[in-house]
Amino acid sequence: MSKLLIVGTVAFDAIETPFGKTDKILGGAGTFIGLSASFFNVESAIVSVVGEDFPQEYLDLLTNKNINIDGIEVVPGGKTFFWSGRYHNDMNSRDTLATELNVLADFKPVVPVAFQDAEIVMLGNLHPLVQSSVLDQLTAKPKLVVLDTMNFWMDCALPELLDVMKRVDVITINDEEARQLSGEYSLVKAAAKIHTMGPKYVVIKKGEHGALLFHNKDVFFAPALPLEEVFDPTGAGDTFAGGFSGYIAQSGDTSFENMKNAIIHGSNLASFCVEKFGTERMVALDKEEVLSRLQQFKALTQFEISL
Repeated sequence: MSKLLIVGTVAFDAIETPFGKTDKILGGAGTFIGLSASFFNVESAIVSVVGEDFPQEYLDLLTNKNINIDGIEVVPGGKTFFWSGRYHNDMNSRDTLATELNVLADFKPVVPVAFQDAEIVMLGNLHPLVQSSVLDQLTAKPKLVVLDTMNFWMDCALPELLDVMKRVDVITINDEEARQLSGEYSLVKAAAKIHTMGPKYVVIKKGEHGALLFHNKDVFFAPALPLEEVFDPTGAGDTFAGGFSGYIAQSGDTSFENMKNAIIHGSNLASFCVEKFGTERMVALDKEEVLSRLQQFKALTQFEISL
């Protein structure tokens, strides 16, 4: 069974959308990636940090999903990373109400010995120096390294981001971030520019408008499944990344053709994540529902045409 190493926040979120609001609930990139990847036949581990205020029941939840938590440091007396945000009516734009780094401010990741030879590495959205330090701890070259990042790091840690990008195979960013990183408005030109920075594959997420996969001159587009209601888009991008990396880890195939399938699996799982607040939908989700919706994706994208 392949090993998937996940690096990312395990955190508290407080979310407000047009559909309601929550108090502090379980969130964080590492959490969503791990829950999404748990639907595949892989050994996964999360490397992260939480404070003493983090409930044991949340750690047990991850363990019950067969996610190794040896790499999650619990800081005595510390407080867990907290983010609060309010979404606008379009559910695409949001205002950050609070960001409390807490224990994340001094986070020095330690990769468990059992996962230092992981075949697939998913570097969730964190400071590029943290992402680099994880790669430094690996004892064998992974088959695939996937990096997620955001415009915040492009603004305040661009040299460090460019350094870690040279060491990865895949980068996942949204369309706005791709334009900022490349300086190109056309996403085709943006992807080509980002290729020159290191990643062989560029995944550009477009939210409710699907995702694009670029590899040299090859391009693949996966739509997002039209949904009746979107309650909370907070973890959708990370859930996508978990489905993408989990499927690659399970299949062991890192070819462009197989990454097309990985994009569909990621989009499929992300479509569930947005249906409830926080991790609620992903925790309750079962494999039959996942397979059923995959059939919907297949029906959405298949057609016959005479040429």
